[in-house]
Formats: sequence, C-alpha cells, structure tokens
Amino acid sequence: MQNNVERVVEVLRAEGATGEVRMLEDSAPTAATAAAGLGVEVAQIANSLVFVADGEPLLVIASGGRRVDTTLLAQHLGVAKIRRADPELVRSHTGFAIGGVAPVGHRNPIRTVVDNSLAEWDEVWAAAGHPHSVFPTSYDELLRITGGEAHDVRAEQAPTT
Repeated sequence: MQNNVERVVEVLRAEGATGEVRMLEDSAPTAATAAAGLGVEVAQIANSLVFVADGEPLLVIASGGRRVDTTLLAQHLGVAKIRRADPELVRSHTGFAIGGVAPVGHRNPIRTVVDNSLAEWDEVWAAAGHPHSVFPTSYDELLRITGGEAHDVRAEQAPTT
C-alpha cells in the first residue's frame, strides 16, 4: 500500500500542490472517521467516490457531509445513468481500494467531478492512497490537480431520528 501513497505524493509534487501527506494513527475509511481523526468538520472531507456513468468510470469528489444525487449529476453531465462502481472496478481503474481512493494518482485516466460545496471551506482533506493517509488541499487546488469539473452533486442528508 505504501507505493500507492508514494504515487499520490509524486502527483501532488508534480502538480505543485501545497499540502503534505499526513498519516493518521487510526484508519479513516469514512468521512466521519477521517474528520474525527483530523479534528475537522465532516463536510471538509473530500470523499473520492467511483461511479459508472453510461459504462465509463467517473470519479466524484464529494463533501463528506452530503450524499451524491446521481440523478442530478447525470443531468449535469448529460448521461443516462450513474451507478456506484463495484470494488473490483474501483481497484482495477484507480489502483486504490475503497476507503483509500485518492483524487489523483490513478492507474488510468478518469473523468472527475468536484462537488462545488467544497468551495465553502478554506481547507479540505482528501485520502492519499491508503485508509491511514490524507492530505490537505483547497477546492481550487483540487479542481486544478484533478482536472475536474465543478458541479453541484449533493443530495441533502436525511435527518436522523
């Protein structure tokens, strides 16, 4: 797994990203656990989620405080259907396992969408290729280093009772 982190670091350096990869004491496979480990809001976690859009892999970098509305996103992107990718497709296309998918350093090029709600924060945190590794970045930097498209991808979270 360490070579995954090294691959992410290499891309971050090549792209002139400003943040340094940080290793967390505990695994952070979810936005809530990552936020707790970093002492930040869940909405500051930039989740890298892989979907399939009309048969093609699609990376959606979404705020950890929201779910992705696949119907809304399909309309924005002009595709018929978007569904979650299975773990095998995630690993084969990105080189990362679910829980450690980074926004950069993928095995194969992947169309990327960045949730525009991440712009609300000066600093957001993304996975760095392993469930224990993260790096700080900004919304603008995330758009630049991923070549991503900015879209509103959020579905409101249902209130918990």
